[in-house]
Amino acid sequence: MASEYFKWKAKQEIAAEGPPAPARELTKKEKVLNWLYYHKLHLIAAAFVLWIVISMLVNILGIGQKRPDYRIAYVGGASLSEESVAALGGVFEALGEDLNRDKRVIATITPYVRASSADKDTELYYNYASDTVLLADITAGDSYFFLTDDPNGLQKAYQILANPDGSPPAEDDFKGKDKVMQLKDLPAFSEAGLEESVLNLYLGRRCFYEENVKYLEEYDRLWQLLLKE
Repeated sequence: MASEYFKWKAKQEIAAEGPPAPARELTKKEKVLNWLYYHKLHLIAAAFVLWIVISMLVNILGIGQKRPDYRIAYVGGASLSEESVAALGGVFEALGEDLNRDKRVIATITPYVRASSADKDTELYYNYASDTVLLADITAGDSYFFLTDDPNGLQKAYQILANPDGSPPAEDDFKGKDKVMQLKDLPAFSEAGLEESVLNLYLGRRCFYEENVKYLEEYDRLWQLLLKE
């Protein structure tokens, strides 16, 4: 009986209070805040991905960056120190011209280092990747100057070094030593405070088989300045 009484009592109280009030319609601001609360993790992830994409585009397109006037490829078996790269770039910048008219002379050195490893698979894959990127550089005509510790090996692999007069080598000419100068024999570099290992590198200029190469005259002019006693 007691339980029936309490059921009856509860029904009376509900009837006295009336039907529940209908849910209040949220304002636009409340709807937006509610949506943001439940989707904040998705928004954070999307913002992170967008930041990565924008960063890649900025680097690829060079937005807001100073573009180099001279590009130098370094092809060797050992990495260059940051100090050596800065000193080498400084020599080219000191004698070079503002080719792109951005009021600054910039020279960049791109390393293409061939590794030597006890793990032959690692060595193979690493060198394959380095060679692939170097070939892309050569195909695009990015680098005009080439620094290397093995001019004969570079010429045998790519036949990219020009003759002393700037002309392309003959089809059967794969010699490199006669087309380069050692840095220690060039005053501009020997007086730049470079390490001995760097001064033992060779500098050459690439050959072009096509005509109308942009800035070719300016590149040749810098080459002559570098060779000047």
